[in-house]
Amino acid sequence: MRHKVTIVGSGNVGATTAHWIAAKELADIVLIDIVEGFPQGKGLDMLEAMPIERCNYNILGTNDYADTAKSDIVVITAGIPRKAGMTRDDLLHTNHKIMNEVVANVVQYSPNCILIVVSNPLDAMAQAAYKMSGFSRERVIGMAGVLDSARFRTFVAQELNVSVENVNAFVLGGHGETMVPLPRYCTVAGIPVLEFMSQATLDRIVQRTREGGAEIVKYLKTGSAHYAPAAAATEMVEAIIRDKRKILPCSAYLNGEYGIHGLFVGVPVKLGVKGIDQIIEIELTAEEKVALDKSAAAVKELVTVINV
Repeated sequence: MRHKVTIVGSGNVGATTAHWIAAKELADIVLIDIVEGFPQGKGLDMLEAMPIERCNYNILGTNDYADTAKSDIVVITAGIPRKAGMTRDDLLHTNHKIMNEVVANVVQYSPNCILIVVSNPLDAMAQAAYKMSGFSRERVIGMAGVLDSARFRTFVAQELNVSVENVNAFVLGGHGETMVPLPRYCTVAGIPVLEFMSQATLDRIVQRTREGGAEIVKYLKTGSAHYAPAAAATEMVEAIIRDKRKILPCSAYLNGEYGIHGLFVGVPVKLGVKGIDQIIEIELTAEEKVALDKSAAAVKELVTVINV
């Protein structure tokens, strides 16, 4: 049975996600955008690459949500992009309005789908999508921790001049400056990272991870990251479609886990064919718990503003 994935928003993140999904031969893809011709052109361009890559999946660009009907997964990347000097919080009101419009159409045409939210501010937009859709919490997931953890792993690997495949790490909390990297769980080929570097060096890497998105925005000046966010969203899509039961850090709606109630916050979850199969609760130190609570409080401020 062929799967169908819709990607809402055909900008850099959306189009790159479509490219990753097609290259991995995960599903037929519908790329939808409000700008006439934009998704059609990008979709056709990618489709014409399929013979070269020997991939037999279809890619359709469209402006009509009817074409997205019966999608298994909908990845939402729509929204205004983050620009230099702009915080994720600045995106809040405009992207909330866009999210409501998108979710209403998605629910109409794909009422049984799983939502993966990529739009910023990530945790608040995931919460908006969850409340607007009426879906169970297992079927609305925010992409944040996979990206933030990849950045953390990249910086550790660079510092030690080792393969990124040797580095395991994950990041909890909201997607932003209050995220909570957990150095205690970071290992290099199974060896605790502090066996390889000083605490001061690790602290510097943790801070760079928190500022990872802003660092790229600063370099680009008129754009933001898209290759790594798209790869992160694709890893989540693959875990769901292939029912991998893969544990990944994602933004999930918590109902008491970690002592947090009624908020989307980044935590380890097991992803499978039904979406979130399990929320994994790990033991936190008192300091880590304080940091996670602070991150959750920052998310709460945003969702209070948009009343979700």
